[in-house]
Amino acid sequence: MGLEKENVRKVRRNMPVVQVQEVVRADMGRHIILSGQTVADASINLAPKYSGRIAAVYADLGDWVEEGQVLMIQELEDLDISIAQNAAAAGAARADARETAATYNANIISKKNAYELVSAKYERQKYLFSIGAISQDTLDSVEAEYSAAKAAYEMLANQQAGGMAAAIESKELTAVKQEHVTEALEKQRADMILRAPRSGVIAYRNAEAGALASAGTKAFTLVDNGHINVDCTIGENDAAVLQTGMVVNVTIDALGRDFAGKIIFVSPAMDDDSKSYRVRISLENPDSTIKAGLFAHTAVDILQRPQTIFVPQAAVLVRNGEQYVFVLREDGTVERRLVKIGLLNDEAEEILEGLTEGEKVVLTNQDKLQDGMKVKVTEE
Repeated sequence: MGLEKENVRKVRRNMPVVQVQEVVRADMGRHIILSGQTVADASINLAPKYSGRIAAVYADLGDWVEEGQVLMIQELEDLDISIAQNAAAAGAARADARETAATYNANIISKKNAYELVSAKYERQKYLFSIGAISQDTLDSVEAEYSAAKAAYEMLANQQAGGMAAAIESKELTAVKQEHVTEALEKQRADMILRAPRSGVIAYRNAEAGALASAGTKAFTLVDNGHINVDCTIGENDAAVLQTGMVVNVTIDALGRDFAGKIIFVSPAMDDDSKSYRVRISLENPDSTIKAGLFAHTAVDILQRPQTIFVPQAAVLVRNGEQYVFVLREDGTVERRLVKIGLLNDEAEEILEGLTEGEKVVLTNQDKLQDGMKVKVTEE
């Protein structure tokens, strides 16, 4: 009898000690933590389009500027001279086109009238020749005069294409070309006056009167802090459940304050480099205390499935492509049970098939268990 008790004690000492959890039906949710940096609604680098010496600068570091306000002007005297010269050349070309048109129109009218007169005379002479009233030499002379008048008229008439003679069209195109050159110079002049594309604060300035500004080199940075966003990155599982329009409460530690916000963008595709998705939260910033570049964080709780069965991730094991759990029987033994997994979150896995409410699943020491093995349950 004493030997049997000793054997029982040895068996109990060798029994695996496990923790278990009862399976219940409840709402399954996902707790998503979002963190990132505040970014201004706009941060725009402004650079001159053309190289040139700076004539005047009208904005200083920290200045608030309005949309369209002049920030910097480059020297314009040489460009103004070129514009005036080309405008004059365009005017002269246009006048030349009008003169050519007037000359052409006068010539073609004259040649047409002469041709019509000679044509009528030639028809009369042919009749007179037919009745023997004039000689062949006389008819030949009139015919030569007729051919010359016809050739002169047709030479001018054949120049017309689409209602305009080639000579006139050439002059017109020269005038149009000169006008386009003037327009291009005027556009260049406008581009040499650097203006604010929107309202904001000058956060960077590298422009001084008299200095040479190089095309494409940053002269100002304009920051619009009137509206602030928070840009975050998340994984694919979180991106699948986050939606635009969700209201969140964002904490900015540097200010020691919370701000109301709303998710306005969830990237529709994964970034190839970071293998993550981008999320943008729009903040309400009525007093403009938030600066760009501050660390901000928030959390979102999302209902994944109401009243479903789920267990801690530690309860589910995978072997040879099969997912299973160990279920504690009433007699203290465990059963290896295949399950079908549904939704996941950071802590739990939904069980679609294989478990029923009220059963108990093993959470620890599963690597020591076998189907039908007796175990000792601990509360810790």
